[in-house]
Amino acid sequence: MSDTDIIARLPERSPRVGIVMMSAVGDAVHVLPVLTALKAHRPDAHVTWVLQPGAASLVRGHRCVDEIVEFDRSRGWRAYVAARRALATRPFDVVLALQVYFKAGLVTSFTHSPVKLGFDRARARDANWLFTTHRIPAREGQHVQDQYLEFLDALGVPHGTPVWELGPWPDERTWQTEFLSGFDRPIAPIVVATSKPEKDWLPERWAEVCDALWSDFGLQPVLVGGRSPRELAAEAKITELARTPVRSALGSGLRKLVGILDGAALVLSPDTGPLHMTVALNRPVVSLMGYTNPKRVGPYRRFHDLLIDAYGDPGEAYPISMENRPGRMSRITVRDVLDRVERWRALYSPSASSGPKA
Repeated sequence: MSDTDIIARLPERSPRVGIVMMSAVGDAVHVLPVLTALKAHRPDAHVTWVLQPGAASLVRGHRCVDEIVEFDRSRGWRAYVAARRALATRPFDVVLALQVYFKAGLVTSFTHSPVKLGFDRARARDANWLFTTHRIPAREGQHVQDQYLEFLDALGVPHGTPVWELGPWPDERTWQTEFLSGFDRPIAPIVVATSKPEKDWLPERWAEVCDALWSDFGLQPVLVGGRSPRELAAEAKITELARTPVRSALGSGLRKLVGILDGAALVLSPDTGPLHMTVALNRPVVSLMGYTNPKRVGPYRRFHDLLIDAYGDPGEAYPISMENRPGRMSRITVRDVLDRVERWRALYSPSASSGPKA
């Protein structure tokens, strides 16, 4: 980072920083390294984050999040009225507009700040650039995590290897210990569904994987996620078809899910928030990806040897892009998944001679 990269500097005393990122859990996880680097550089900074209630439940209590303004989109236009009222009394020195949809642009327009830093016009979709005063330089496509870190460069904030500090936090350790004590073998959480059906894997194949995890790898399958109709339907199908014991922890809530994932020997997940939570916790994860681009939203710099890439065709050098490819998840076979579990056993499991690697 050079001085020429710096677009705006934080004030010398107690900078007030607003974050507009109202998206889902995975994006919230990607914001955390921005905040930990910012606080390491400026411990006196006060960070206010506008985000949805679900993601808010994950980051509330994080030492780098001083204040949360919830944007509950289920309230429709009332959510915008509430956000405008809340932000009217919270002036900022800089606002980071990390989300590139029109609704986020409206919320950015409600903020009061001399610097509203957003993406360049090419990346600011839905005319989002209209709501910002400053923009980071245009760049070729990158992983979402790297895109967010560009904002630190624009502020002159140094950063190195990302740090999430997702937990579990000290007051959550007792629950985690009690939960894990209920199993007589290491657990392998399985994320049964996502926010989009196109990103999901087939429940009947998950059932086969559950049987193999139990019988061949000595792992206890534990179904995790929320309690949406699709998740409950997947849970019912998996438990019906599996011939070995399958435990469910659906609906535990995001903070308890941190404890579950942190205590896992191995996690298996499609592209969804818990995948990125697992990476942040540095736990091995088998990633099943076909609908979304792994180079853009896959596991960040970790466990790529456990990634199943059904997004690209064999030998395809596809670019980093926001293009989605429907119908690809069904290409992933049970054998594909179990091959990655075999690789986990050889490289990352406690019995691996070389020990776990990050």
